[in-house]
Amino acid sequence: MAKAKKKANGHAEGAGKSRGRGARGLWNGAISFSLIHIPVSLHTAARAHELDLNLLDKRDFAPVGYQRYNKSTGKVVEWDDVVKGYEYEKGEYVVLNDEDFRRANVEASRTIDIQTFVDRDAIAPYYFDTPYFLVPDKNGERVYALLREALEQSKKLAVATFVLRSRQHVAALMPVDDVIVLNTLRYEAEIQAHPTVVAAAKKATANGRELTMALKLVDEMTEKWKPGAFSDTYRDDLLKRIEQKVKAGQTHALTEPEAEVTGEGSAGGGKVVDLMSLLERSLSQKGGVGSGTVEARGSKRKHVAARRRSTQARAARRA
Repeated sequence: MAKAKKKANGHAEGAGKSRGRGARGLWNGAISFSLIHIPVSLHTAARAHELDLNLLDKRDFAPVGYQRYNKSTGKVVEWDDVVKGYEYEKGEYVVLNDEDFRRANVEASRTIDIQTFVDRDAIAPYYFDTPYFLVPDKNGERVYALLREALEQSKKLAVATFVLRSRQHVAALMPVDDVIVLNTLRYEAEIQAHPTVVAAAKKATANGRELTMALKLVDEMTEKWKPGAFSDTYRDDLLKRIEQKVKAGQTHALTEPEAEVTGEGSAGGGKVVDLMSLLERSLSQKGGVGSGTVEARGSKRKHVAARRRSTQARAARRA
């Protein structure tokens, strides 16, 4: 069955609108903490922020559309007429709706069941999947605050299971500011093994002097985490590229790829690198230990921006 247009990163709801108590969330139930139950609702904590690109037929540049259709009649099917089904035999389906998903396990479908607690750094980053806000429902604020404070002071994560959208998830609950964030986790079976990467990493070694300088560089570049300092600058670059093509009257021009650059400036996997020299130059550009860190970083950003403008100018001339 063909699917309708879909957002690239899933959820598009804004976090700001969903955190207020009383607003209906994606899921309503309770956190089960031994004999304690905390009524909560689940709200999205992430939203997509990408350019809305359409698919076009390159023969006449007309938009490509998708339709849900009945494979027996060939007729278009409206969303209101779509239901889910499981094929238990070839060509035979059993229909399932929300009530069936709930009755499969009533308790699991309404409960975030805390199974254990682990240290905050015990879960590898690649297990983390999608974040959500947990908002206390009426009469749940006090116990919610108790769990949040217990997680904060113990420096632990709560590991729980719950059912969302017909699938059971394992999740980590963590305190962030004044709220509890639930982050779904990938199952171990979903993590792709990379034996060649592990083997390559084991072969690599660093000597004492290199490590000392690397640690010094890390210290030089360390600062307080400021999420607002980062934004999708490539999105802005892409908008500028779109504007360039519109102004140049090249809206239907398929840009040819550039020839690959070879020589000293190109990246080569087999090239021998003088690591000590690079570390020394990096520290020199930082201005030495404890001096001019912010200024050097600002200068670096300006240099990167100037280099990007130069690249864009060359691309515009070629276009």
